[in-house]
Amino acid sequence: MASAQNELARQGVRTTALSENGMRFDASGHEWAAPAGIATVLLAVAGVNLAGAGWAATLDLIVFALVLIGNGVIVYSNATAAKSVRVAFHRKSDPELMRVDVPALLKAAEAGFPGWTWTLQKFRNVVVFGAAALGIVVVLFG
Repeated sequence: MASAQNELARQGVRTTALSENGMRFDASGHEWAAPAGIATVLLAVAGVNLAGAGWAATLDLIVFALVLIGNGVIVYSNATAAKSVRVAFHRKSDPELMRVDVPALLKAAEAGFPGWTWTLQKFRNVVVFGAAALGIVVVLFG
């Protein structure tokens, strides 16, 4: 967050602009909810499989497909972040926000995170996409 605020200051924009508009670039603790929820669902699906329910394969296909789609949405969201932030800033009709160099702002915000977070993100994508795709293949052809 500090890196993003420094970038705003460098651009001559008030450093409070992000917080005034509900934007954050930090790991504030709420990020655990989605992974914990997904892990809970996957554990429940595993339980259904272990119980030998006849409809487990159908449930597997649905859940694995949703995991693929959900992670795809996350990757797309990350890839189009500059456009989304630019649109959000323009929606505010704040002339100061409309002149922000959004790619530079996002680059500064990303630089504030430790390098291992990007390695972890790539690893997570490989694992999530790979495991979900493998799960679908196993259900369909295994």
